[in-house]
Amino acid sequence: MLNFLSFNAGAQVSPVALQAHFDAPALVGKARLKVIFWDIYDASLIAPQGTFEENKPFALELKYLRDFKGKEIASRSVDEMRDLGMNDEVKLAKWYQEMQDIFPNVKEGEMITGVVDAENVSHFYLNETPLGKVHDKEFSIWFFDIWLSEETSEPEMRRQLLGLVK
Repeated sequence: MLNFLSFNAGAQVSPVALQAHFDAPALVGKARLKVIFWDIYDASLIAPQGTFEENKPFALELKYLRDFKGKEIASRSVDEMRDLGMNDEVKLAKWYQEMQDIFPNVKEGEMITGVVDAENVSHFYLNETPLGKVHDKEFSIWFFDIWLSEETSEPEMRRQLLGLVK
């Protein structure tokens, strides 16, 4: 499937109180995921002072531009982790169940925010409402690598999120 990305210049304001997870949250970069002619979501990467560093706290916000079932989000996430090289099917099955339990069905305009804290716990929010946590450092790495790994299926989106493209 052919994907197209575009940079959205307007600053998105997080409804989540990110200060609870890290100091001085600021936008690093943002991008829009489009698949063929469908807008899927706007993504924003937020980190302390707007500087993303591996192994440091950050947040990734996805503002959905279409309705999706939580089960679809969990399934696609597992597929993306497999594509990145995660091949432990026992862990993937466990993570899939955890994501299914956490991710709700989303409507157009709703936002899921994932936050990785200093202990590598992944916290998830729907708009401002806490959804749940995953207390597994390895999950945090594989899940957020969907967007942030050099091996991502969306390298242009990664560059935009990391602020490498103006």
